[in-house]
Amino acid sequence: MQLGILYALLAYVIWGLLPLYIKSLQGVAPVEILLHRMVWSLVFLGAILLWRRHFGWLRAVAGNPRLIAGFAASATLLCANWFLYIWAVSADRVVDASLGYFINPLFSVLLGVLFLHERLRPGQWLSIAIAAAGVLWLTVTAGQLPWIALGLAASFGGYGLLRKTGALGALEGLSLETLLLFPIAAVSLGTLVYTGHDTFRAAAPGTQVLLFLAGPITAVPLLFFAAGARRIPLSLLGLLQYTGPTLQLLLGIWLWHEPFPPQKQLGYALIWISLVIYAIEGLWIARRTFAKTINMTNELDVETPQ
Repeated sequence: MQLGILYALLAYVIWGLLPLYIKSLQGVAPVEILLHRMVWSLVFLGAILLWRRHFGWLRAVAGNPRLIAGFAASATLLCANWFLYIWAVSADRVVDASLGYFINPLFSVLLGVLFLHERLRPGQWLSIAIAAAGVLWLTVTAGQLPWIALGLAASFGGYGLLRKTGALGALEGLSLETLLLFPIAAVSLGTLVYTGHDTFRAAAPGTQVLLFLAGPITAVPLLFFAAGARRIPLSLLGLLQYTGPTLQLLLGIWLWHEPFPPQKQLGYALIWISLVIYAIEGLWIARRTFAKTINMTNELDVETPQ
């Protein structure tokens, strides 16, 4: 349990501090950062698969076009999410990006209702309604939809939905996604180098090393997350996930002094209230379920003849 909490926290802390990495790549275009992330992620994951000698699953994948199509769709959403996030951080919109990951859990719940026919409890509906009111308030006060946050929540929520229904684990699924993205990324990156429009060759050695590190920086938190998710309850994992956007928000406000006026604070406050209701209601249901399971176990122990 403690090891699971540690793994999950490490994943969310790395994701929360990711803006520091992107900001350190000043002068590198968001598209080029994305291409390096796609290429070096596959190299890093390939090294892990080679070390573990874990390639047997590829044979099953090769004979399943439907599975490949599903992971091609999830890879597309993941690519869109990566690019939008990199662009937002590069454009000094870290606060807006953090909102996307605050509302992502509620967005994922709504996708579950629409596509998986899941039923929501009253507390969950209340959370979604309050979050929607927060988004509406931010739209009215800003004069436009918070499109960065909604784009990040929609792309990552859709990605989570496809991965939930996918047949591969975290390592295999991410490896297949990066494998599908690799040809496009490699050709695009090669074209930038050939035409002289890349910044990699003229960049300082430190920047070049950081671009090489895009692979492990992408893959390691995902592997930590998968390891943590197997060891701790989903309700606890849901609470820990707010570590990431909280760190992003604090970085945006305190380190880079992004604007956070009272009107925006009110919209965020409504969304935080919705998250508190969602978390408390989830913990209460989990506690009731656990207590009911213990009582049933005790009753069986009493009734079972020795």
